[in-house]
Order: sequence, then structure tokens, then C-alpha cells
Amino acid sequence: MKVKPNTLLLMACLVWAAAGANILRIGVLAYPGHATVGNLFLSGAVFVLFQKFVFGKLVVKHAKRIGDYGAEPQFFLKFFDGRSFVVMAVMMAGGIGLRMSGIAPDPFIAVFYSGLGTALLLAGILFGCHYGRALWAAAME
Repeated sequence: MKVKPNTLLLMACLVWAAAGANILRIGVLAYPGHATVGNLFLSGAVFVLFQKFVFGKLVVKHAKRIGDYGAEPQFFLKFFDGRSFVVMAVMMAGGIGLRMSGIAPDPFIAVFYSGLGTALLLAGILFGCHYGRALWAAAME
């Protein structure tokens, strides 16, 4: 199934926002009893690191790649490239394995997942902003 490139931006928005909201939910649910100023600071640091060095760059890279498609309809899964699907699968498997194994204590889950989930959610929102800009640009033509 092929879709307009702008639709790829919307799909990326929805996928990243859903993943981010879920990860953030897991982190927030693990926070009761562990909410200290230090832990909140660490969650903020995790957010900043992932946003600056991973997801912020990823959004820019994929939005540009999608924009370079022009108006030509694309296969609906091309909102990511192959490498990004592998990264997402590894992150999901690692996160599920980490939680199910019990290796990571609740304070770690609270801190790390809250920061990571917030960064993922922001990536989804930023993809949504690119989608909105693309719609606006198309309407102005």
C-alpha cells in the first residue's frame, strides 16, 4: 500500500508518540516511592541525552528523507529506514527483557523509562510538527 509522503510523517508521529507514551507510563508507574530530587534530575538527564544525541537527530534525518520523496507515493512502512526498524526492535526486546528478567530495580525503571519515554514522546510530537508544516506548505501552493 502506497501513501503520500506527508502521511509517512503522520505515521512516524503516531508510532513514536505511542511508543513514548507507553514507555513514559511504565516509568511513571514505577516512580511511587522513588520520587526524589536526585531521581527526577536523573530522569531529566536521560531525557536530554536521548533527545539531543538520538531522537532529535533521528527526527531531522527521517523528516528530511521523507521530504526528499517529493509528491511520489511511497510504501507505507517507509516512515523508517531498515536500520531504524532494527534499532526499534532491539530497544523493544531489550526493554521487555530487562523488565521481565527483574535485573533492573524499580528505581532504575522509574528514572530511565521516564526520561526515555519523554524523549520518545517528544520525537513523536516533532514528527507531528513536520507533518503540520508539510500540510501547511501543501495548502499554500
